[in-house]
Amino acid sequence: MLPVLVFIDGKPAKGEYRHFNIKTVQGANDFATMEEIVLRRYQRVLNENGVLPQLIIVDGGKGQLSSAVMALEQLNIRGQVAIIGIAKKLEEIIYPNDPVPLYLDKNSETLRVIQFLRNEAHRFGINFHRDKRSKDFIVNELDQISGIGEKTIQILMKHFKSIARLKLATSEEIINIIGVSKTEKLMKFFSKNNNQ
Repeated sequence: MLPVLVFIDGKPAKGEYRHFNIKTVQGANDFATMEEIVLRRYQRVLNENGVLPQLIIVDGGKGQLSSAVMALEQLNIRGQVAIIGIAKKLEEIIYPNDPVPLYLDKNSETLRVIQFLRNEAHRFGINFHRDKRSKDFIVNELDQISGIGEKTIQILMKHFKSIARLKLATSEEIINIIGVSKTEKLMKFFSKNNNQ
């Protein structure tokens, strides 16, 4: 899973942020993953007659940048979009086909903007994984209850929004949503787990 962010005039366009599930790469392969995501992202932009960005910033070194460049070449848009990489360790700005990285002044506004973009991508990715783990935990906990299926779990989560709120609800509230039989199973499960 990789995040792709969009900034317009240096400001986050959060409605354009996306996460991409990896579809074609088996195992851990940063370079192939980068190529797949860049290819899919900009293939879609082209298919929808969207606007290509002025600049693509790749979070990574020469390998990740080369993979992103290969994707742009496959789409025949290599010369239409500027692309650079930023390697975190030394804050190197890497250009395609240039063996010498650029080191920006640590106090430069340009470096601060690029670091902000990268940090925002990390924040977005981390929050997504945290939320996903939290939702998976909720579903897994309720999945343990015999007689409570996926559809019922979805109905409960849509209404109560969280497991904490569900646990605070009265039997009557829950009965109104999923009926007496399933509510009894749910309350029995919560009661048993609270006493452990």
